Amino acid sequence: MPVPKAPHLEVSHAVALEGSWATLPDHRVLPDHPVSSETGAIFIHELERELFQEAFLTGHEDDGAATPITFQAHLRNHPDLPRWLRYIQRDPRQPGYLYGCPTAAEVGTHAIEVLAYNRHTYETVAQRLIITVIPAPDGEPPYQGEFLVGNRNVEELLPEAAQEMFLQATAGVWEQDDLHVINITSALDRGGRVPLPIEGRKEGVYVKVGSSGAFSPCLASAASPQSRFRCSLGQQPLASCYDTFTPHFSIRWCNLTLLQVWPSPTSPGLAWGSGVLEEGGDFQPPTEVPPRDLLPGYLVTLLVPLAVAALLCLLLGHLMCCRREGVQKRDLETSDIQLVHHTTIHGDTEELRHMASSRDVPRPLSTLPMFNVRTGQRINPMPGPSDGARVPLLPQ
Repeated sequence: MPVPKAPHLEVSHAVALEGSWATLPDHRVLPDHPVSSETGAIFIHELERELFQEAFLTGHEDDGAATPITFQAHLRNHPDLPRWLRYIQRDPRQPGYLYGCPTAAEVGTHAIEVLAYNRHTYETVAQRLIITVIPAPDGEPPYQGEFLVGNRNVEELLPEAAQEMFLQATAGVWEQDDLHVINITSALDRGGRVPLPIEGRKEGVYVKVGSSGAFSPCLASAASPQSRFRCSLGQQPLASCYDTFTPHFSIRWCNLTLLQVWPSPTSPGLAWGSGVLEEGGDFQPPTEVPPRDLLPGYLVTLLVPLAVAALLCLLLGHLMCCRREGVQKRDLETSDIQLVHHTTIHGDTEELRHMASSRDVPRPLSTLPMFNVRTGQRINPMPGPSDGARVPLLPQ
């Protein structure tokens, strides 16, 4: 009996096939959804669960609002999203969001393939999101301020209503009316730590707001060197106005960043020709690089290590040959009593060794073979009458 393939493996395999959505069973493809975005402004697209729920082939015993739906998104013909685009879905029963801030380098069309599948029936629905990034007509805002909201998660500030509430609170301290959100980034993506699983603990969100008007004295005082010094001491920074963010948004004023962006001068582009020389013109090749003399460098590289090796050999030879004591020097520095004592012991030892090698006596019984270890045959080590006074060590 063949083993059935896991449904989630089928979904992952389909994503890796660069848009080969037809390989999935019971699979539907929604029409392409074109959207547009401007550079220097936040782009947010909500993946509505109801739209994909209606496209599923079969129903489920639970209602559509409770059906868990998981989304997967990637750039067409690529395994991941573009660098400027992020995806967040906190729970399968909540909508997913694609958000980010495109720059001038991302101007053009981006095809994002979105795949949704039902966690109960594993039915899949795909849709291609066509994002057209166009340059902003007014360019990048010259004054930008980034606030760290400590009591929110990133998906809580992505809805339009939450952004409008935040801009109203920002207008109270900035004193400008042309504010707009440039970018929203989770604190975890900026190196923040994952909060403890405690009620009310949030990961934090960085919100960048731009305006064509200058910063207010309240923001300037909050980002002044005096305020930075108070923050280094663990105190709250100076503020000359009422905090209009409370109680909805808890701003960490020590992380406030104010930027003033100056427009960069545009340099004229290169004028491309036809690639054909004019009549009567001569091609001028680039000048050749003058030859370099590599002999000094070669000699330094070769002779310096050889000189160091020769010095080391001379030093080692001096230590081994010229610094040896020798037998004569040792005997001169040794007393006569010790020399006589050593000579006597050495002579006696040699005499005993000579006597031991020249004596002719029978071998001890302990060294004679008593029996054959292979056959077990016993041999009398002392040939002669068995009733003698000397008997073998082992019985017959």
